[in-house]
Amino acid sequence: MSKKPISFGKITLNFQKETSDNGASSGFGTFGRPIQEQKEIEELSDDLENQHVHQVMGIKNFGKKAKNYDIEEMMERAKKTAQEAAKKSMESKSKEDDDGDVIGPLPPNLGHDDIGPPIPSNLIDKDKENTIITKQDGEDSYDELSDSDDEELPLEKQIPNTHEVEMHHGSKAVVALAVDPSGARLATGSIDYDVSFWDFAGMDSSMRSFRTLQPCENHPIRALQYSATGDSILVVSGSAQAKVLDRDGFEVLECVKGDQYITDMAKTKGHTAALNSGCWHPHIREEFMTCSQDGTLRLWLTENPKQHKSVIKPRQQGGLKTNPTACAFSRDGNTVACGCFDGSIQMWDHRKNFVNTSCVLRDAHQKQTEISSIAFSYLGSYLASRGNDDTLKLWDLRAFKKPLNIFSNLFSRYEQTDCNFSPDDTMVFTGESLQRNQDVGQLLFYNTKTFETVTSIEVTKSHVIKAIWHPKLNQIFIGCGNGVVKCYYDNKRSLRGAKLCIVKTHRKRQSVEVVSSQQIITPHALPLFKQEKLRTNKKKMEKERLDPVKSRRPDLPITSGQGGRVAASGSTLSSFVIRNLGLSKRVNDEQDPREAILKYAKEAEENPFWVSPAYKNTQPNTIFADEDGPTDAKKPKSE
Repeated sequence: MSKKPISFGKITLNFQKETSDNGASSGFGTFGRPIQEQKEIEELSDDLENQHVHQVMGIKNFGKKAKNYDIEEMMERAKKTAQEAAKKSMESKSKEDDDGDVIGPLPPNLGHDDIGPPIPSNLIDKDKENTIITKQDGEDSYDELSDSDDEELPLEKQIPNTHEVEMHHGSKAVVALAVDPSGARLATGSIDYDVSFWDFAGMDSSMRSFRTLQPCENHPIRALQYSATGDSILVVSGSAQAKVLDRDGFEVLECVKGDQYITDMAKTKGHTAALNSGCWHPHIREEFMTCSQDGTLRLWLTENPKQHKSVIKPRQQGGLKTNPTACAFSRDGNTVACGCFDGSIQMWDHRKNFVNTSCVLRDAHQKQTEISSIAFSYLGSYLASRGNDDTLKLWDLRAFKKPLNIFSNLFSRYEQTDCNFSPDDTMVFTGESLQRNQDVGQLLFYNTKTFETVTSIEVTKSHVIKAIWHPKLNQIFIGCGNGVVKCYYDNKRSLRGAKLCIVKTHRKRQSVEVVSSQQIITPHALPLFKQEKLRTNKKKMEKERLDPVKSRRPDLPITSGQGGRVAASGSTLSSFVIRNLGLSKRVNDEQDPREAILKYAKEAEENPFWVSPAYKNTQPNTIFADEDGPTDAKKPKSE
């Protein structure tokens, strides 16, 4: 006889159940209530509990579970309905069109993923041309799409020079220029010792700087640069001590000065001669570098300005020291480079000690001339160097022995004339100083691939010294020899920066100073105590103009004679002053002063006010004096 399965309560076993016709299970049956009855009891208890919560808290449907939806099933239904609708529309179109231009029935390869009607054949080729280029990981390269417009434009059109703005720093040459990474502020330095700060968001069309200061007193400014985060700015001057200022121009730190009587520069804590240049590390926000006439480059940390972090000593061919005139970090921060007075370019690895150079090029420029600037490209494969030998040289760091090209006949009068790359590395640009026969200074652009002159911008009737092409703003800032700072931008392809200032109009401030006072409103006050309500500011100003106190009217002139102020109080100016100091009685200058004093003698005896009350408490009592009066001195003594 076969055994029958047994189920306990709600626990059910997955055995094959033999059910009778009336639905009752055979065997011992089930323990507890049936499943259907159990569900009904649970639902009833839930309803009672919800009613109780609603009565107490006023909340319905408290604690119910959210409905579960089968998304895959819903997607399948949507696909089926879409396919059916597409078939019906295609069949109706094929019946209506009797011409030869019929689309025909659905293609046989229409799968479940193809929702909606098929794409017409004449549009398939166009869609293939306009498809977005996808990367291997399946993401869309929107950068390539955004740059496609610039690639189609010629290089000359990519330069943002359709509009220009002029800012006046002073009368001397602007030899230092810095724009913070966000493009919100500009800092300019000159040989007149001044550093000016310009805020594009706060300036109006008058283009005035919001702060001008002399951080290094009587030393010309050689270089300025914002840190990678833009919160501080490095100031390199003609002194031996570099300074770091915050965004508003307040001093944060000053580097220590070294001992100039020590011959070994590695033994001193700071520079001992005038600085030439300096720059921040591109990734380490606390580190910056300076180079000096003492023949050293020094790395500093903002945490410890009392001593340098590292010392680098560039050497000549024979081992003697040479002065570095320009220094720079590579874009990745792994290479330290400097251009020296002997015409060489020397590099060190930042990750190692700075004893041996990683790359040296001895005859980069003419000897005994300053290399005014060296700049790394954004991709890091090219290097541009500008020298006072009237040349700009372009180098490939992978083959660093010979320059890729030499751009000559570029006259430079300043030790700070710089060069730089465009944000996409397709161009290199530099400024040119004026010669005797020239009238206008130019900013020259060269192609880094074909080495041809792209264009030249005529900036001003002076030297072009500094130039920065900001990659975020897409604007070019130029410092000139006549104290003018120019900004070139494109109205369509440039962002923020100087564009924010042009649209703002300069508001003229009111010259009249009005002190605001609280107005007490008393609507039910008597007419005598009501304050007069002035509806316009003009009427208020006219009324205050008539008031001698509020308008601060000066005293009327003192004139002598009848009816004048002096004549009313006396014949001299001193009598007029005495009368106005509070004397109620008129002073008669013609009377005898002794008689005027004795006039008050009787009143002083009767009513002492000045002298007697002062000695009243301390006056000694008379002991030997007779009651009848004082003794006669001539009376003989009795025996």
